[in-house]
Amino acid sequence: MSMADWPPSERPRERLLAQGPASLSDAELVALFLGTGIPGKSALAVARELLARFGRVSRLLSAAKGEFDTLPGVGEARYARIAAVMELARRALAEEMKARDSLASPAAVRGYLRLRMQHLGHECFFCVFLDAQNRVIAADELFRGTLTQTSVYPREVVKAALAHNAAAVILAHNHPSGVAEPSIQDQALTRALAEALALVDIKVLDHFIVAPGACMSFAERGLI
Repeated sequence: MSMADWPPSERPRERLLAQGPASLSDAELVALFLGTGIPGKSALAVARELLARFGRVSRLLSAAKGEFDTLPGVGEARYARIAAVMELARRALAEEMKARDSLASPAAVRGYLRLRMQHLGHECFFCVFLDAQNRVIAADELFRGTLTQTSVYPREVVKAALAHNAAAVILAHNHPSGVAEPSIQDQALTRALAEALALVDIKVLDHFIVAPGACMSFAERGLI
């Protein structure tokens, strides 16, 4: 039975319009996004299978195209829609990040970095450059490495910050194969970057470590 044949009070679309999107389960929201099912399966059944396959919504939405190729009920058109939704979310958070004082709205910075980094299969190092009012100028990936490590050069970070005429920076890197906890090397790198940037009067406001499903702040831990 397709969802169109369900009683109106049980249909995800009608419930969303009557009660708001928060009233729907993850599977129901994904089913609405899919729109239709496949022969023998409703959109909700396909949505449940997708969530079971990927484990959680964020993992589903950030999956690479190749991960969908063998899944029935998805196809290139639906993958393109999923990728478009994720890119819209990233751009919306980037706009919010740039429109506000980053210290007054740290959730926007955290959310943006998580969307950019948490499901990458390699380590990378980002810098968020800010002006004197702590508004975001740019957010750039400066270094890229392997699954377990990446090399970060303080001189290059300083050059990039000066090129953006930044007054402050927020650092970020990811742990693709682990948890969002700082290693001794992470703490030493943060100190080295803070010292190098201080020589040109640029502050390090925070350093985020992003891992699947988590994001840790050095500032919140009192490590910076």
